[in-house]
Amino acid sequence: MKLEHIGLAVQSLGVSDELFTRLLGKESYKKETVEREGVVTSFYATGESKIELLEASNSDSPISKFIEKRGEGIHHLAFGVEDLNYEIDRLKKEGFVFISEEPKEGADNKLVVFLHPKSTNGVLIELCQEKR
Repeated sequence: MKLEHIGLAVQSLGVSDELFTRLLGKESYKKETVEREGVVTSFYATGESKIELLEASNSDSPISKFIEKRGEGIHHLAFGVEDLNYEIDRLKKEGFVFISEEPKEGADNKLVVFLHPKSTNGVLIELCQEKR
């Protein structure tokens, strides 16, 4: 497993894109809407990992609810895996709780699942695998 990206919940993708472009000295390499999650994303390459900015596209979005409760900031840590189904089975045996055990299509050509923060010290963890 490797750190694939850090997801940051933001109020405004426009404002945050401008900030991260200045901070990192380069433009976002990809913007994408994930309708199922009610989110618009913007990705920045940072060495072997990425930063994913997440803006809610509707008021029912998990990102909208996150910002209402906690404000802008780190939303999740994502770890890249080679075999998502193997990792789901392995982590279930280790006692971790998943929000959903069924992989779903995520942004940036990935299949994703999320571990419930109750079983990961309050941090939302995403496991992601490149779609083949």
